[in-house]
Amino acid sequence: MMLTDVFDKGGVVVWVLLGYSVLALAIILERLMQFLFMGRMPADFEQRLPEVLASGELGEWLTRLKGPETVILQGTLAAAASGVRDLTRVAQRIGSQELQRMERGFRTLGILGNTAPLLGLLGTIIGMIKAFMVIEQAGGRVDAQALAGGIWEAMLTTGVGLAVAIPVLLILHLLEGMADRRARSMRSCASLLLEQLPHACDNEEADAIHHREGSVYAV
Repeated sequence: MMLTDVFDKGGVVVWVLLGYSVLALAIILERLMQFLFMGRMPADFEQRLPEVLASGELGEWLTRLKGPETVILQGTLAAAASGVRDLTRVAQRIGSQELQRMERGFRTLGILGNTAPLLGLLGTIIGMIKAFMVIEQAGGRVDAQALAGGIWEAMLTTGVGLAVAIPVLLILHLLEGMADRRARSMRSCASLLLEQLPHACDNEEADAIHHREGSVYAV
C-alpha cells in the first residue's frame, strides 16, 4: 500500500493526524535543541564554589557559564547583595520560572499524544458506520471481499492514530526525564549556594524547584 493510498482512503482524519505529527515534531525538535545548547555547570562546581565565593569572584565566574542553574545563582546573588534575607524563596521563584521555560510545549505534546488514538478511533467508527450503511442498502447481500476492503479502510485511521501517539508519548516521557534531571541539578546548585550565604533562611528547606508537584506547564 502506497502512502498516497493512506491519505486517500483515510480521509480527513488522516490529514488531521498528519497535522498532529508535524506540530509534535516541531515542538520536539525545538525542545531537544534547547536542552542540547542549554549549557551545564562545571563538574567541579561544588569544590570551587567556596573558593570563588570567598574571593568575591562568583559573579564574574557565573557570567562565563550558561544554563538555568546559572540563572538561579545569579538571581540569588543579586538578591543577597540587595539585602534580601529570604533567599530560599528567591531561588524557588527563579527555579519555577526556569522550569516553566524548560517544559514549554510539554502540555501540547501530551494533548497530541493522548487525543491522536481517539481521533483515529473516531475515523474508524465513522468508516464502520458507512460500511454497515452500504450493507443495509444492499439488503444484506454484500460481496465478502468488498466488505473486508471497507472494514480495513475504516481500521486504517486507528492504526495511523496509534502510529502518531506512541512515539509522541515516548519522546514526551524522555523530555520530562531531561527536565527532571535539570530540576534536580538546579535544586542542588541552589542548595550549595544557600549554604554558603549568610542571608539564607535556616528554617526553610532550600528546595528551589518543585517538579511535578503543582508545577505549571507553559504551552
